Parts: sequence; C-alpha cells; structure tokens
Amino acid sequence: MSSNENPAAGGQPRGPVDSSRIPRYAGPATFARLPRLDEVGGRTDVAVVGVPFDSGVSYRPGARFGGNAIREASRLLRPYNPAQDASPFALAQVADAGDIAANPFNINEAVETVEAAADELLDSGARLMTLGGDHTIALPLLRSVAKKHGPVALLHFDAHLDTWDTYFGAEYTHGTPFRRAVEEGILDTSALSHVGTRGPLYGKQDLTDDEKMGFGIVTSADIYRRGADEVADQLRQRIGDRPLYISIDIDCLDPAHAPGTGTPEAGGMTSRELLEILRGLASCNLVSADVVEVAPAYDHAEITAVAASHTAYELTTIMSRQIADARRGNPAG
Repeated sequence: MSSNENPAAGGQPRGPVDSSRIPRYAGPATFARLPRLDEVGGRTDVAVVGVPFDSGVSYRPGARFGGNAIREASRLLRPYNPAQDASPFALAQVADAGDIAANPFNINEAVETVEAAADELLDSGARLMTLGGDHTIALPLLRSVAKKHGPVALLHFDAHLDTWDTYFGAEYTHGTPFRRAVEEGILDTSALSHVGTRGPLYGKQDLTDDEKMGFGIVTSADIYRRGADEVADQLRQRIGDRPLYISIDIDCLDPAHAPGTGTPEAGGMTSRELLEILRGLASCNLVSADVVEVAPAYDHAEITAVAASHTAYELTTIMSRQIADARRGNPAG
C-alpha cells in the first residue's frame, strides 16, 4: 500500500476487512479487523496498541491476555457508529500497532519500556488507544502523553481510586499509578475526576488523600441517581478545553457486565451507562486513552471483552472525529 492512501500521510484511510466477503471469524484478529500499522506505511492517526502486562496486579492475574481478548471480541464491530453519527475508520486512519512487549519479571523496566514505545508512536503523530494489561501501564502512558501536551486532564473510570501510595512497598502497581502521576506533575490537578468508584476502602484517609491530590469523585451510585447525561455534562465542565486523557478500568462496570476482571466490586455501572457517558464527552479534546484490566480467564461468553471492545470503539470514534475536524480547519478538533 502506498503512503498516499493513508490520511496520516495525506491520503484516504484504509479501513477494516470487508465482512461481506470474508467472514468475521476468519483471518487475523486485529482490532475491528483494521489493517496493521505496517500495512499503512508505518503511520497512522490513531494507533491501537496492546500492552500484555499484568505483573502489577494485587489480586487475580490474567490481564496480560486482555488485549487479544478485546481484539477477538472486536470482530463484530462495524464501520458506522450511529450513536456518534460517524464512520471513524473513514474519517481518519486507524491501525493496529500490535503489542508492546514488556518484561513480566521487572516492573520498573516494564514501565520504562511502555513509556519508550508510547513516545515513539506519539512522535509519529498518532494518538493512542491502548488495550491493557493492568492499570500500572497508565503511568508510563501518561508520562508520554504529557511530554507532548504538558500536564493533561484525566478522567479515570474505575471501581477503585488507584491513588494508594504503595503495595508491599512497591511504588509501581495497578493501585498506585495516579498518585505517582500527580507527584510527577504530569496531570492538570484542576481537572481530575474518578468515575464509577464504589466499594470498601482501607480507611477514610484514602478519600482525604485523594481529595488533596485534586480528584473529584463521581460514584456509581451518583450515576444511577443522576443519570448519564447529567454526569457527562458535569465532567465536560470540569475538563473544559484542556488536553484530556481517559483511562478506563473495565471494573468500573458491575460484575454482571464485566465479570472478567481482577478486582470486581458489586454495585457498578452498566455498560450502557459507560458508553453513554463517553458519547457525552465527544466535544472534549481527547488526546489518547486506555482500556485495561480485562482478564479473560474469568470471563464467560466474552461479556467483558465485548464491553471493552465497544468502549474502545467509542473512544476511537471521538478521536477520529476530532482529527477529521482539525483537518477541515475546525480548531475544536
């Protein structure tokens, strides 16, 4: 394929495999059956990249297999997104960049590897749609995004705060990335929010420390009582026009909607609520995102992986629309 067929190089996007000619269950399981990065000349507008790493988990392991489970479930995604009235893969080049291979025995080295690989993709002009992996990987991804955009706003969808200091003395785990990110100055502390939190904590001090870091909290109960539209409006107002990173731990969903995860908590969002909130954020300046903590060994009927694939699809649609708007000269893009 020549570079002029790639909108990242000024041409037309190469889209998914035609499912009217090749059955969805046949062929390689790239995300949404999209081309690989090497098939679009090594340049893309949105890079879907996996990070098969789960050495930072504190309970059930298995998220290292999450990225490929999401890719398999994404075979059923189609090119037109009616909820956002957009064909994301026609608006911008989206390609599957494969996996970042991180050392499973050395967390510090793995964090450095993820950061370096993310730097390379972002330096090429792509935005990242990362498939985890456990939530440890959010820290190196945020480091990389902040190098390009400065301190970013963060919406963190999760059952848990992930702002604890250490686990067993370890600074880098799936429960600590956002404390480290605040300490390192890579987050805009005027525009931080957890969404979907719930469940028991170690103590009230957890909430006090979290508030001092600048986080607002929208609990899953808040979403139930107030509705997705009101919550999305509140989040939009908090974020404004700042560069935004969205990090989604699939355990923000209730175990009925996402059983395949490492630390499930009762009383979570429905998949419909999550998707509607994300659609309500379409006007925000989304610079990159991740979906993490899918652990397929605990999944059944691909319930969790299907929810994660649709979540990544909505996020990709938002980024593709904004890229297309920017090319048309709309500064909001």
